[in-house]
Amino acid sequence: MKDRIAQIVTTFFGLGYFPFAAGSIASAVGGVAAYCLKGEPLVYIAIFLVVTAAGFAFSSRMEKVAGEKDPSCIVIDEVSGAMIAFFMLPMSWPVFWTTFFVFRAFDMCKIYPADVYEQKPGAVGVMSDDIIAGIYTNIIMHASIYCVVSLYHSC
Repeated sequence: MKDRIAQIVTTFFGLGYFPFAAGSIASAVGGVAAYCLKGEPLVYIAIFLVVTAAGFAFSSRMEKVAGEKDPSCIVIDEVSGAMIAFFMLPMSWPVFWTTFFVFRAFDMCKIYPADVYEQKPGAVGVMSDDIIAGIYTNIIMHASIYCVVSLYHSC
């Protein structure tokens, strides 16, 4: 029973079994959550905390079920990281897609310390690199939007 719950949670209700780009789709789910919850930061934070806690709670078990470290079917880490990436950004299509692609790039490139944390055993290794990618993305996006707005207002 616990193995089945771990499967459902970590694959984000089966999304991780999508035949291609499951991580990208899960990242988009995090972005859609941000869009749907804009203007509700406390609800957003609560959902993020539940998703992230569930990822930490069940990822180690799912690794054992799958018989490998950080199997591609675990996508709850992408949802969690994407929710950080999109946090408190103004929602528009250009911001959505830029944030999505920047997050995916950081997630794939594993820039320090994400590369170090990815090597950690269990849930820390599964979840941390995506959380770091989300933090990097959020900082880059907020700084970029600030610069663009400042340039626009100085003209």
